[in-house]
Amino acid sequence: MKKYIAQRALRSLITVCLVFVAVFMLLRFMPLEGYFSDEMIKEADEATRMTYLRNLGLLDHPLKQLWRFVKNLFQGDLGRSLTVYPKVPISTLLAEKIPVTAAFGFVSMLLGIVFGLSLGLVMVRTKDRLGDHLGNGFILVIRAVPSILYLFVIQVYVSAAFDLPMLFYEDRPGSWILPTISLSLGSVAWYALWLRRFMVDELNQDYVKFAQVKGLSKSAVNRRHIFRNAIIPLVIYLPSDLLLIISGSLVIETLYSIPGTGGLLTTAIKNQDNNLVQVLVLMYAVASVVGVFLGDLLVAFVDPRIKLTQKEE
Repeated sequence: MKKYIAQRALRSLITVCLVFVAVFMLLRFMPLEGYFSDEMIKEADEATRMTYLRNLGLLDHPLKQLWRFVKNLFQGDLGRSLTVYPKVPISTLLAEKIPVTAAFGFVSMLLGIVFGLSLGLVMVRTKDRLGDHLGNGFILVIRAVPSILYLFVIQVYVSAAFDLPMLFYEDRPGSWILPTISLSLGSVAWYALWLRRFMVDELNQDYVKFAQVKGLSKSAVNRRHIFRNAIIPLVIYLPSDLLLIISGSLVIETLYSIPGTGGLLTTAIKNQDNNLVQVLVLMYAVASVVGVFLGDLLVAFVDPRIKLTQKEE
């Protein structure tokens, strides 16, 4: 197990380093206007701008800039916002924004698991009947239709039908409902789809037929054997689901004006705040890699059929 964890950790570390270098270097090719506030672009002359860039170290060789950024990163210095929140430390912004995004992410993930697994079970029990057809229709809409379309319908028409706010207000809990549901829809569809598929596959296994011959009821077989075996492949998605929901909040936070990291990244890109974009993109990249790593470990712990040695792989 230790060797397995070490191998996966090393692969994840290499991936993070490659993504880190790629993102940093690509942003070095971005227009330098992204490092100036609107006032400086309008009022400062060329000499003043070049002096400003030189003081920021942006005229140094890219590798020297990379080394300086890494050194500052290990000292807890993420730099400062340049155009969105001029001169405000990025670490301060993240401390304010991350809890909001994380809260929506956790709740949405729980809703996705509960309703997704429940829908999957209903679809298995009503296979080829009305419940199964309705579930497949829901999955088809969520996975095939561009998300912006059904999210717009939810925001405009569902909010009107149930008299819910169309935008987020921190002091109005009712305004939290639609964005949380909207953020969980992808997870609901994913869990329902794969639970149904795995359980239907398990129904044709020999051990199920043997259990039925022994006299176990259909519900007992489904609960003790089929569901337990079908749920194992879904475990790998749990860490990724949480982290991808958090990163997938870009659209939701923008639609509902939620003050989280998703909306912050959208604003930073729009305002060409290269420092802020750099840190946020790296944060989401690292979160995704960590999610995959945790998923590998979780599956190895819950599924004894996973082989951990190099020879067995």
